[in-house]
Amino acid sequence: MGVLNFLCLVVATAAGSLRSLAEVASVDLGTAGNFAILSKAGISTVPTSAITGDIGVSPIAAEAITGFSLIQTETDRSKSTSVQVTGVAYAADYASPTPSTLTTAIGDMERAYTDAAGRTVAAANLNVMSGLITGATFTAGVYEWGGDIAFSSNIYIKGTPDDLFIFKCSGNVIVGSGASVVLVADGTGGGGAPLASNIVWQVAGHVDAGTTSHLEGIFLIKTFAAFKTGSSLNGRILAQTAVTLDSVTIVAP
Repeated sequence: MGVLNFLCLVVATAAGSLRSLAEVASVDLGTAGNFAILSKAGISTVPTSAITGDIGVSPIAAEAITGFSLIQTETDRSKSTSVQVTGVAYAADYASPTPSTLTTAIGDMERAYTDAAGRTVAAANLNVMSGLITGATFTAGVYEWGGDIAFSSNIYIKGTPDDLFIFKCSGNVIVGSGASVVLVADGTGGGGAPLASNIVWQVAGHVDAGTTSHLEGIFLIKTFAAFKTGSSLNGRILAQTAVTLDSVTIVAP
């Protein structure tokens, strides 16, 4: 996500009607942005998952990374590898400098969560569709729900590659089997659709991604994330408790 580059964005409702103009800053992930999955309590998979990007756990030890059949070499005890990870795995009990690197990344993850949680939201973007957002189209801006967000089929995030989206959820994010977050170009400037790296989900509860569902964006999660069989994510999972995967595909943007 990079440094705090300020963008002038149109804040709109899920239906896409113009409401107000606001300055919205990007959420700085710091070194947490180096990970496809970062967790304080563990990462487990039912093989075979496919993760493109690094994974890490801290302050818990490597034994909390399960199902990946991690391999370490005698010459480098600071990391490990897995055939399920296009990247490397890090844990708090690995050799220096990994423990301090992970401590920094966890701190950056927590600061990013707090930053996103504190963003101001226009009244029109509060509790859109009472959290039952199936079929909704979201344009650039900050949105907030006081409870769960749930969708049983597709939702749409519409804009340009420069647009920023922040979804704040005080409850859980529940995604039905086969449902997808679909990125849609708004047709201006010829620049394409929004980027997963510019979509942030701040979730105070947990994330439950149903079988074969597909998500887009950076998930800053206070509790746990469960991605069920065949689900996928173009983005990152940065969780303050555990992450469980079941034959999942994750590609870090």
